[in-house]
Amino acid sequence: MNIGEVAKRAGLPPKTIRYYEEIGLIAPRRDGNGYRSFDGQDLHRLAFLHRARALGFTIEDCRTLLALYADEGRASADVKAVAEDHLARIDEKISQLQSMRDTLGELIRSCAGDNRPDCPILKDLSAKP
Repeated sequence: MNIGEVAKRAGLPPKTIRYYEEIGLIAPRRDGNGYRSFDGQDLHRLAFLHRARALGFTIEDCRTLLALYADEGRASADVKAVAEDHLARIDEKISQLQSMRDTLGELIRSCAGDNRPDCPILKDLSAKP
């Protein structure tokens, strides 16, 4: 398969596939004319990366997960640890977003939203840290 075909089948843009090659996540073969050539195993690897990235795993997490996937002697505990670390990062982001939401909601509720120039939102944003 050429890059256009594998991109379509994996659901990834060709630019992403070239990037994954550049950083060593995939290593397609090159034809005599220098064009990339992908096989079913490459497609599977790209689909794996697509799914992992859709779940928010970092590139380094993906590298680790691919190595674990390839290692038939892996311990599932190692895979679970990567996933648990990622879940903890997600939970922290959710907590930060909830805090931001609460603060912004309070500012909105405290603003009269009328024709007067006084605005608690702008006052808060301009406050010194």
